[in-house]
Amino acid sequence: MEQITNKATFAGGCFWCMVKPFVEYDGIHKVTSGYMGGHIENPTYEDVKAGQSGHLEVVQIEFDPALFSYEKLLEIYWPQVDPTDDGGQFQDRGESYKAAIFYHDSLQQQLAEASKQALVESGRFKKPIVTEIREASIFYPAEDYHQDYYKKSAKHYKEDRAKSGRDEFINTNWK
Repeated sequence: MEQITNKATFAGGCFWCMVKPFVEYDGIHKVTSGYMGGHIENPTYEDVKAGQSGHLEVVQIEFDPALFSYEKLLEIYWPQVDPTDDGGQFQDRGESYKAAIFYHDSLQQQLAEASKQALVESGRFKKPIVTEIREASIFYPAEDYHQDYYKKSAKHYKEDRAKSGRDEFINTNWK
């Protein structure tokens, strides 16, 4: 029997920090760091980081919707980001580090918009929720050394994440 796989794509600042929250669930088959939303073909990390390509750093998640719903992915996504920051995420500043949800079909768009509206109505944040919901475009996987960075370069990953301010924000605003 063929396994059904859907894709979800999320931008939340540095893609190194966006992989680990999604990988350890049944029904999630693969989480790939990459780039989406820009105007040049085959962007490099340097192109994206410099803000020259228009791409955002993203993670693309391949999941089995029978085992893990898109709604559950959204529930995991929101607490990984500062949805009120339109200048990047945490220590990573600039367009390429903005938070965004890229939808792959009309159902994902509806669910993403509904989850954003629920966050607005929750009153959790005093500032406006500015995370964009955008149509998915061509996904470019990042260079191999970026894939599963939290495992491959665990020491550097932990140091970078510790100084980013991400964990403090999550603990203060989402716990």
